[in-house]
Amino acid sequence: MLEKNEKMIQEITKLVNEVKSNLASEINKSVIYVYWNIGRIIVSNENENNNRLEYGKEVLKGLSYLLTKYLGKGYSLTNLKYMRTLYNEYEDDLEFVQLVAQLPWTHNIIAIEKVKDKIIRKWYMERCTEEGWSKSIFIYQIETNLYRRQVKSIKHNNFNVTLNNNSDLASNIMKDPYVLDIIELSDKYKEKELENKMLTRIKYIIYLIKKFIL
Repeated sequence: MLEKNEKMIQEITKLVNEVKSNLASEINKSVIYVYWNIGRIIVSNENENNNRLEYGKEVLKGLSYLLTKYLGKGYSLTNLKYMRTLYNEYEDDLEFVQLVAQLPWTHNIIAIEKVKDKIIRKWYMERCTEEGWSKSIFIYQIETNLYRRQVKSIKHNNFNVTLNNNSDLASNIMKDPYVLDIIELSDKYKEKELENKMLTRIKYIIYLIKKFIL
């Protein structure tokens, strides 16, 4: 009996963890989708007004105030500027956009700030998604110039910081402050609160499956 229970627990735990991981990924894609389109709207508005610098600053300040008032955190002036930059950087590159959607918002900001060459930036972002780098490891690899060491160096080495199943990256997605704002967790959330939020989402998915499929 004990062995059967352990097997069931392992199967259920695996299932729930897979759902959590997939859900985290979908939430992150939604966050990036929202921020990307906010950037598009901002750029479109600026173009209509001939990119007047002072006008743009005032518009962003007012937009930040109103969005924060009605939607909550995540819409600071600095963050709106990042959204605009995100759109300007990748608006004509669909491959880049798809890559951006696989990384947490904080990782994307780091990539834009620290790696100006787009070819090299894409290389880092691809390695990050493949190897599941956390924020701190992502920064470390950039600041220690992993690209030069692995791609430009004559002596290639096999140095990798790999985390199985991208577990660390998935964890970073769910702990990214911008994702937490989207799912409306409190500032000092506890692990239990995160689990409850995830469980609520899972129950809703099961409800939809029963309603529209069964």
